[in-house]
Amino acid sequence: MNHEVHIYTDGAAKGNPGNGGYGVVMELVGTPHKKEFYEGFRLTTNNRMELLAVIVGLEKLKNPNMKVLVISDSKYVVDSVEKKWVLGWEKKKFAGRKNPDLWKRFLVSYRKHQVDFKWIKGHNNHPQNERCDQLAVMASMQPKLSVDEYYETIGSKE
Repeated sequence: MNHEVHIYTDGAAKGNPGNGGYGVVMELVGTPHKKEFYEGFRLTTNNRMELLAVIVGLEKLKNPNMKVLVISDSKYVVDSVEKKWVLGWEKKKFAGRKNPDLWKRFLVSYRKHQVDFKWIKGHNNHPQNERCDQLAVMASMQPKLSVDEYYETIGSKE
């Protein structure tokens, strides 16, 4: 599949749980167009930020049915999708699974496009992955952090 958009993602959390953030770099293939997104949260986990980065990237796409390649260093996210575990979790209404709020949100955006995933090793001098890591860490260190409502009210008890 020839991809129209590449979405590079990363998440970070200090303390896990602790302050966290995500970073996203989106590139329109064959053009110089590139966008970056990031946000920090006061109490969250690394896996939540890894998944949220993918969700935000997919939600930023303006046209439906785009061909997308998501490049992530998160085995948690990539394996859950590529091995279709998330579809089994959905059938069981995410019973006993962590981050059901984000997985449900992910599936809504995922189903609007033709999405492939590629896992890459983190901290391996991949320019876009390194940039996503910088954005995620920077976001987690901002003075005013967002509230991860689900995690702070329900998710931390899962």
